[in-house]
Amino acid sequence: MASYESFARVYDELMDNVPYEQWADRIQKLLKTGGIRDGLMLELGCGTGKMLSIMDRRGFDMIGVDSSVEMLQIAEEKAGDNRPPLLLLQDMRNFELYGTVASVICVCDTVNYITSPEELTGVFRLVNNYLDPGGIFIFDFNTEYKYKDLMGDSVIAEDREDVSFIWYNEYETENHLNYIDLSVFVRETDGRYRKFTEEHIQRGYTLHEIKLLLEESGMDFLAAYDGYTEKEADAFSERVVVMAREKGKSKNKEE
Repeated sequence: MASYESFARVYDELMDNVPYEQWADRIQKLLKTGGIRDGLMLELGCGTGKMLSIMDRRGFDMIGVDSSVEMLQIAEEKAGDNRPPLLLLQDMRNFELYGTVASVICVCDTVNYITSPEELTGVFRLVNNYLDPGGIFIFDFNTEYKYKDLMGDSVIAEDREDVSFIWYNEYETENHLNYIDLSVFVRETDGRYRKFTEEHIQRGYTLHEIKLLLEESGMDFLAAYDGYTEKEADAFSERVVVMAREKGKSKNKEE
């Protein structure tokens, strides 16, 4: 969970192909179907605050959790003179809030960094605990199909004017783990390039596994989509968006 520390400053540039606004449109539409239009929203793994700032502009009171100091510093800088969101330096596997929230989101395959199914169940339990009665949880994950059949053992490289990278990818079928060795070259003000490397490890999950973990955590699974579209997820989905609902608080109150 310590990934993204070295290149936090270039993260947004390298991720400029992610259509965050379109993702936010879809998230907001799903939330409306769950009866949520505003209120407190928690983003797990908020990173540099890209989605955090978008949802803040759309009227949600945002809380961001991330385990990287560097990422949270950038997220705070993005707020500028505006009212900054509440940013918490915490590991999502054991995060703590002061109260409950109306909704929780987690994007950019952050849950894939939880490589233990038991620990992911624990994350889901925490989400269920900190959601309002009937609150909504929306998250995405990269599928095992994507890691195994599409990415496999591959090398991805991109050369830009100020930053370049080489991405070595290896998927181990036995343990369902995807290993990424990332080398990033950043151009300094004097024209020279600085190189740094990081290793990232993600687990490939199937939708069936995710459903079982949500059930074990006590949450209600509602729907799964092929990415941020209205199409239902299937065996060939690369990224799956899941919608789940808090379960337990209302029943306990009635009892």
